[in-house]
Amino acid sequence: MLTRENLSSAKRIVIKVGTSTLTHATGKLNLLRIEKLARELSDLANQGKQIILVSSGAVGAGMDRLGLKDKPKTIPEKQAAAAVGQGILLHIYEKMFGEYGQIVAQVLLTRADSVNRKRYTNSRNTLMALLNQGVIPIINENDAVAIDELKIGDNDTLSAMVASIIDADLLIILSDIEGVYTANPQTDPQAALVSEIADITPAIEDMAGGPGTLRGTGGMYTKIQAAKIAVNSGVTMVIASGGREGVVRDIIRGSKVGTIFMSKESRLHIRKRWLAFGVRVSGRVIVDKGCEAALLKEGSSLLAAGITAVEGNFELGNTISIVSVCGQELARGISNYSSDDVKKIKGAHTHEISMLLGSKPYDEVVHRDNLVLLV
Repeated sequence: MLTRENLSSAKRIVIKVGTSTLTHATGKLNLLRIEKLARELSDLANQGKQIILVSSGAVGAGMDRLGLKDKPKTIPEKQAAAAVGQGILLHIYEKMFGEYGQIVAQVLLTRADSVNRKRYTNSRNTLMALLNQGVIPIINENDAVAIDELKIGDNDTLSAMVASIIDADLLIILSDIEGVYTANPQTDPQAALVSEIADITPAIEDMAGGPGTLRGTGGMYTKIQAAKIAVNSGVTMVIASGGREGVVRDIIRGSKVGTIFMSKESRLHIRKRWLAFGVRVSGRVIVDKGCEAALLKEGSSLLAAGITAVEGNFELGNTISIVSVCGQELARGISNYSSDDVKKIKGAHTHEISMLLGSKPYDEVVHRDNLVLLV
């Protein structure tokens, strides 16, 4: 497991850089910062490390070229700006990385690439082939064609998904904030930086606010959600300020920079990772203390008797979140029943399901083979 002390041993590293890091306050690209980032990452590649860059900024680059002063409001307008900006951004990266002898490749992903298991596996194979040939993949969500149903949501989540898909050792998210604080540092002078987070509890999630800037869409909340994906996939994650000089180099050296999220010791099997993070969560169920203990300590299936509440609308075969009474997400899994049926059988014993529903296709609401623990 990677800690501050041995981050230098990370072999496969994903770096996510946000719009606020890549652009000036005017919305135009910050070429000096992009050049420094390319130099840092190229130096890591020269050390034999495999580098993947997840980059925001396509919409911003397109806005600049199109002469737009305000961020587009409608999806077609955003997609038009992204279509213009993706080529511009890649050209800049290709030129700057080329100055340091590096080859880059553009990879555009959508949620369909993670929801479909074949496409999930194919994405992994493509990225691994690029890395094995010494290429630096530059990844973005395919904003030019993605609609809400197919969008991964934000590049924080995308970077964590990529880190999970390729078995990365380390994920670095560069933001406009130094890391996770105990309160909002912009409004609370007493806010303190949290240097290390070993477990993502509801209290940690409560620290996260909304989007941090007008131009960015990440916010600390999405970064915490990204951290949940990363650490449960065996990937250590660091959030740090992208405006800090030499920030990636300092992180790799083990300097006390930003906030580090410690990974779980065991990596989830690729099918389990797809089940937990590749598929959109359609709803959630709240379970009592006894059920929580059975899931975590005994590796049991989720039974109706332990469910106390149902939230959202989901169908048989959808992925649902299993949450404790304290609000902590315990697990995710494929439901054997719809939300309407679970509402009818929650709290009931298995032998009572037939009477309540008229039939009993399954004993379990979620079978343990289709369940992934997240704590």
